[in-house]
Amino acid sequence: MPFNTKLTRTLGIKIPVVQGGMQWVGYAELASAVSNAGGLGILTALTQPTPEDLRKEIRRCKTMTDKPFGVNITLLPAITPPDYGAYAQVVIEEGIKIVETAGNSPGPVIKQLKAVNTIILHKCTTIRHAQSAINLGVDFLSIDGFECAGHVGESDITNFILLSRARQSLKVPFIASGGFADGQGLAAALSLGAEGINMGTRFMCTVEAPIHINIKREICRASEHDTELVLRRWRNTSRLYKNKVSQQAVKVERESKSGKFEEVAPFVSGKRGREVFINGDPDYGVWTAGQVIGLINDIPTCDELVKRIERDAEATLSEVQSLIVPASKL
Repeated sequence: MPFNTKLTRTLGIKIPVVQGGMQWVGYAELASAVSNAGGLGILTALTQPTPEDLRKEIRRCKTMTDKPFGVNITLLPAITPPDYGAYAQVVIEEGIKIVETAGNSPGPVIKQLKAVNTIILHKCTTIRHAQSAINLGVDFLSIDGFECAGHVGESDITNFILLSRARQSLKVPFIASGGFADGQGLAAALSLGAEGINMGTRFMCTVEAPIHINIKREICRASEHDTELVLRRWRNTSRLYKNKVSQQAVKVERESKSGKFEEVAPFVSGKRGREVFINGDPDYGVWTAGQVIGLINDIPTCDELVKRIERDAEATLSEVQSLIVPASKL
């Protein structure tokens, strides 16, 4: 039975599950599969080397699904920043109505997109940042707990507290991101006030995810202890899979006397991380993964996964409802 939340109504999807934008993962194969399954698939803009390449990927995705899908635009510190405005303009020109934004100083891009009534889901790791995003006019907030993969922020607040704080203080609907992999998690997020969930690592471990099967098997093998926090010293903390390279990066970070980023830079190369997904060697470079890897044990299709989440969420919510016993009439 399709869910009825603000997220499903606004986005035109059946199941309140969003596939997060992931660098080197958010291609048309995955986004279309998630959308066809009833969730919201998302292309990752900066996975494409130029705005025109993004245009081609959007058009390719349109040939693979007639369901809604979105585009992620993440703004991160860079020596030579990408032309975010040009990527946003391609999104507008191609008629994409849903954009996930994240990162630093998203105001100009959000303003550009909102001028044509684009629906904005903005990801943030603190309530303070969420309040700032509300002032920019975003439609949904993606509340990203410390459990998440990639950029975790610097506050270390897990979702059990962060989502409740969002419910108490935010006037804009929000979804839960970080630590979600199954229907029980969706039921919990809805119970805490969220309108749906965002999943990244879980969707990496699906048949359609365009990454090497060895990496998917590594995710299945891993436990919740197998992630590493890197770059905390430079207040750019990222949660990465614990492998030889990320452990070397942490060692350099802890032992460096100069504190120069150049010492750790070779170990956190995004280029080598991309090669991991191609060559299947989990130790070749750094790659992002959330603590949720401890909950992932199989490699289903996106359709199988989303249907399972729907079924298990319904069963969980029904089971919880059954715990309420009407008072006896005297």
